[in-house]
Amino acid sequence: MKHHIHIIGAGLAGLATAVRLRAFGDAVTVYEAAPRAGGRCRSYHDPHLDCVIDNGNHLLMSGNTAAMAYLDEIGALDTLAGPREAAFPFVDAVSKARWTVHPGKGMIPWWIFDSTRRVPDTHVSDYFSAARLLMARARDTVADCVGTSGPLYRNFWEPLTVGAINTAPARAAAALMRPVLMETFLRGGAACRPLIARHGLGAALVDPALATLERAGVTVRYGTRVKTIGFANNAVTALDVDGTEVALSPQDTVVMAVPPWVAETLVTDLKVPPAGEPIVNVHYRLPAPAVPPGGVRIVGVIGGLSQWVFAHGGLASVTISAAAGCVDQPAEDIARTCWHEVALALELGDAPEPPSRVVKERRATFAQTPETLALRPSAETRWANLLLAGDWTATGLPATIEGALRSGFRAASLASQRQRH
Repeated sequence: MKHHIHIIGAGLAGLATAVRLRAFGDAVTVYEAAPRAGGRCRSYHDPHLDCVIDNGNHLLMSGNTAAMAYLDEIGALDTLAGPREAAFPFVDAVSKARWTVHPGKGMIPWWIFDSTRRVPDTHVSDYFSAARLLMARARDTVADCVGTSGPLYRNFWEPLTVGAINTAPARAAAALMRPVLMETFLRGGAACRPLIARHGLGAALVDPALATLERAGVTVRYGTRVKTIGFANNAVTALDVDGTEVALSPQDTVVMAVPPWVAETLVTDLKVPPAGEPIVNVHYRLPAPAVPPGGVRIVGVIGGLSQWVFAHGGLASVTISAAAGCVDQPAEDIARTCWHEVALALELGDAPEPPSRVVKERRATFAQTPETLALRPSAETRWANLLLAGDWTATGLPATIEGALRSGFRAASLASQRQRH
């Protein structure tokens, strides 16, 4: 008898699970309540801007091993673009000063001894604060390890923490910064090249995955909601799919790859981390491309409302992480403030504000504090045939694309083991 694997959710965690399990073909079914796949990582045509935009900007790093493996499996490695070498340009919105952080190619950080490569007005000794992050205790915040003053904090640790963990350093778990450093900056320049999807998240991470699944015979059912999960004898026995009961055998496997606020409604005694910080993104349709065709530009903004500016083609996009302070502001006010910073970052002079779209993700990630880390569940549950996937599960990483994909791969590995026994 062919045992069935049921994946609830077609966000990146669910897609990664299905991609790894595609060899099972029609023994894998993906249920997605929305009319399209991608979850919080999706692209769509915006009628106001008359172009395709992403719901949010997502920065990948060349050292994101799960992301690179996933893109390779779906044949989409060429959809990412970024600088040829690790380089992080910054502009100060207050002083208008510009600089670029250039990590060295090798694993030994010789670059911190070169004043032209490191953050301005910093000293070599300042960078030893990274060692305190590597030795952080479970209860430590990033601020506990690196402090909250000085140019290195303002111009490096704070933007890196907010961007990677979506939480201010005073609250962000230092334990989550450890793998960020170890898998990127501490592996040398080849592992910390910043990368973005050249033609959008859908074209890079979603559409090629769906095409891969279709070729393998995997069914993705859109607009299909799993309303309840039935349990008995320490296992999942049935799924209520839009009012129709789908009976499961003990050998069948369910992978629940949904956001935590959905997961706790399906499994009532499941502990999940609480909702965390929002992220606000602003997209501007530029009258002329700000970068050469096919190219991208990534600029960090210090001291402004904007934090990162991404430009490709005729689109410039802003990311504001840990955005509780501005998420309730009117969209037009956010767009107006950020445009001045975008024009500065991209050196557009006094160009008038172009058409824009503000996208607010109020539940972008869970609260990534030391207190919430213990609430991240593992992939395996107390139910023999129920597995979990999602950036909110216990991946050891922040809630990022890399974490979501890695959780999907882990769930797929466990599900595959069950199918072989």
